[in-house]
Amino acid sequence: MALRNIVKEGDDILLKKCRPVEKFDEKLHGLLDDMGETLYESGGVGLAGPQVGIMRRVCIIDVGDGLIEFINPRIIKAEGKHQVVEGCLSSPGEFGIVERPVKVTAVAFDRDGNEFEVEGEDLFAQAMCHEFDHLDGVLFKSKVIRMLSPDELAHDDEE
Repeated sequence: MALRNIVKEGDDILLKKCRPVEKFDEKLHGLLDDMGETLYESGGVGLAGPQVGIMRRVCIIDVGDGLIEFINPRIIKAEGKHQVVEGCLSSPGEFGIVERPVKVTAVAFDRDGNEFEVEGEDLFAQAMCHEFDHLDGVLFKSKVIRMLSPDELAHDDEE
């Protein structure tokens, strides 16, 4: 396993649509392992292929319940809406308010090519939407209702 460099906002790779994964092989397993190590080192909750320079439909998420790997994911159902604070490893130190579904159902494949369905609420639903957006070249800042200032973030930490 190896740490990967996280691509930062301003790099056009983040604005491109990813190609589907077609081979479920050791190369894919190595990428997923590297992404997991990179995610944990960064302190984030999710990481998508383009954020490590790989233009494939692959992302990982861990909101505290263990790592989930998503290959060729798609949302099949979204319910409710709420406004949440969101940031991104590709835009360090920047946060904004984004409207996201409260609950999301998605289908994807695991590293071995087995299809699965997963349902998530609140932070997990938000993370799925955020990471899946990356696979379509969409950054959270394009959906921001309002960016937050450092003072507002410090105030939120005090509560």
